[in-house]
Amino acid sequence: MELTLSLLTIFLLFFALSGRCSDKNDFPEGFIFGSATSAYQWEGAFDEDGRKPSVWDTFLHTRNLSNGDITSDGYHKYKEDVKLMVETGLDAFRFSISWSRLIPNGRGPVNPKGLQFYKNFIQELVSHGIEPHVTLFHYDHPQYLEDEYGGWINRRIIQEFTAYANVCFREFGHHVKFWTTINEANIFTIGGYNDGITPPGRCSSPGRNCSSGNSSTEPYIVGHNLLLAHASASRLYKQKYKDMQGGSVGFSLFSLGFTPSTSSKDDDIAVQRAKDFYFGWMLEPLIFGDYPDEMKRTVGSRLPVFSKEESEQVKGSSDFIGIIHYLAASVTSIKIKPSISGNPDFYSDMGVSMIWTVLGNFSAFEYAVAPWAMESVLEYIKQSYGNPPIYILENGTPMKQDLQLQQKDTPRIEYLHAYIAAVLKSIRNGSDTRGYFIWSFMDLYELVKGYEFSFGLYSVNFSDPHRTRSPKLSAHWYSAFLKGNTTFLGSQGIMQMQSNFSSSASS
Repeated sequence: MELTLSLLTIFLLFFALSGRCSDKNDFPEGFIFGSATSAYQWEGAFDEDGRKPSVWDTFLHTRNLSNGDITSDGYHKYKEDVKLMVETGLDAFRFSISWSRLIPNGRGPVNPKGLQFYKNFIQELVSHGIEPHVTLFHYDHPQYLEDEYGGWINRRIIQEFTAYANVCFREFGHHVKFWTTINEANIFTIGGYNDGITPPGRCSSPGRNCSSGNSSTEPYIVGHNLLLAHASASRLYKQKYKDMQGGSVGFSLFSLGFTPSTSSKDDDIAVQRAKDFYFGWMLEPLIFGDYPDEMKRTVGSRLPVFSKEESEQVKGSSDFIGIIHYLAASVTSIKIKPSISGNPDFYSDMGVSMIWTVLGNFSAFEYAVAPWAMESVLEYIKQSYGNPPIYILENGTPMKQDLQLQQKDTPRIEYLHAYIAAVLKSIRNGSDTRGYFIWSFMDLYELVKGYEFSFGLYSVNFSDPHRTRSPKLSAHWYSAFLKGNTTFLGSQGIMQMQSNFSSSASS
């Protein structure tokens, strides 16, 4: 597919974006730039080569929703995708391992074909000079464990997860130096156990289509078990593998840039409360060994308690913090009454109303460009949690899934450039941020929006059985940024950029 741009379009684009950060070389030596996918969203091959269902398969199939059965077909096209990564100039690639592909029942025998796939994929990355960043759990535990004992609501999963992590460390750790145990721990718990809108679809909130669950207690139980599972896997790595493999183990969470909706004292207090519930819920145990005082006061006996031994295990168990960031949110203090059932949930406990900053209504949105939100998140973590090493593991913006319009995705370029500049500003202000990954490398199954919107640098034609990939303008821009080619604004340089875009897109 040929991608053409007018000289004026490119000139205006780069003129508008000039004066921020020019290219990768503005960042400290060793800072890594990458992009990301996850197993369920990218691999497809949902029932091939011994893979058994994860909770995502069951959740979507039983509701007759669009799904990741095939999605981008990365399972079969990974070599082609690595070639695109090389052409783009990525330093690193973040992906997740499907627990139910590697160990189909969640425990017991390793699936040899699943094992071989990940070995082949990791070797393909490493042999092409791309650093693999691996997430062990990206929302997709095996359905078998959910059916047997309730998955993450049961402490038994801590042992199962640690055994799974052990297989990954043992089999892949010679090439993988960066491990994230849990993806977006806070949002996984809220979506899956408070709202019921993501697997395993548990809740007790009125108006939700949940057949079971308890929104008053389960989000906190699951959050607790996630922290303990992370700490257990991290301890295992340090005891058994770190000296030999030299890697690091981190934990990721979803972040919002909170701002008060008014200048009132109540809304200022509400912002801090939102930070305690969104950040402190996971970060305070990881850094200090216990939950925030505000959460303990509000949630009371519904919030699990760390034993002294557990507190010591969780504290300091994360070598880095992975931050997933897309949006700002305006916060208003409110007194939310418990649901009709009379039971509180995560939102009534938090006691705030949030409006996410999107352009247009939520059914046809793109994210507002608010780089200050990224800066505020990084500054808050620096000031409040001892400035831990941070990797921005996801950042990006969606656009309507339209193969023609998607090619010239200039709003995405504006967004990415602004946020990359915000990361650089934060580093210059002392944040120990060490890497940045764009979500997503290509169009794929989005976990809430399906195929309606996409975040990809590369288009995927989902109506084509070959799942043809083609670069968007943002892919060319990111490649130029990584290769140091975005600094020239003169007509000769712009014409060269236009020529590079057109020839790359048509090749």
